[in-house]
Amino acid sequence: MARGVEYKTRPQMRVMARAGIVVADALDAARAAAVPGATTAQVDAAAAKAIAAGGATSNFLGYHGFPAVSCVSINDEVVHGIPGPRVIQDGDIVSIDCGAIVDGWHGDSALSIIAGTPRGGQDTHLVERTKAALWAGIAALTTAHRLDEVSGAIEDVADDAKVHPLIGYVGHGIGTAMHQAPEVLNYRTRGRHPKVKPGMCLAIEPMFVIGTAESTLLDDDWTVVSADGSRAAHWEHSIAVHEDGIWVLTARDGGAAELAAFGIVPVAP
Repeated sequence: MARGVEYKTRPQMRVMARAGIVVADALDAARAAAVPGATTAQVDAAAAKAIAAGGATSNFLGYHGFPAVSCVSINDEVVHGIPGPRVIQDGDIVSIDCGAIVDGWHGDSALSIIAGTPRGGQDTHLVERTKAALWAGIAALTTAHRLDEVSGAIEDVADDAKVHPLIGYVGHGIGTAMHQAPEVLNYRTRGRHPKVKPGMCLAIEPMFVIGTAESTLLDDDWTVVSADGSRAAHWEHSIAVHEDGIWVLTARDGGAAELAAFGIVPVAP
């Protein structure tokens, strides 16, 4: 341990990769269910079925009282939307965040889609550039000396795309708990940042909004919405750092397809 960081062995990372594949399956099922006319509760039920089929347990359900296995956030809801009777409409941006535990080790991942027909090019741009920022951050992790280099890579994509990282909500370490040290910011800050070291497992998760970077917490004490009502997107993967490279734990190919554009070949732990 150093400053609260839990360093993992490669066998432990391999268990986390098993959890990560369950999360990938759950997100695939949730994505397929997130169609116009479906409720967010139905999206959550699809994720729950996949987690159970994978022999895993949910790390969202019961977390500080959270009542579901996934967060389903729509349009101006940036993160932590509670699934329920709300009906998904054509053109909605739907962000789904989900996690799972296998043998005590956690996985965590998120994606954003547009249900049905996109309302306009701005929504597509937001979703695509948030995803691009995720992979830019993951790519930066392969050579980063400190975590602020990852944060800077994410912010650079936001600046180029003319969207804004949500202030106050960040990525995190992951392992025997879903949320651990260190924080992984989506924007640059001053100060000394943690060194990137083998054994780290990190959840990188850019949250971008079209309008203001400020947010508001709804009365349910969970749902985070953009302060000005502008639309938002959220993407996330869990990544392992080891002596020979990185591996995206929540991607079936370890991130190979997306990282190829950066000239990076992920290495399994």
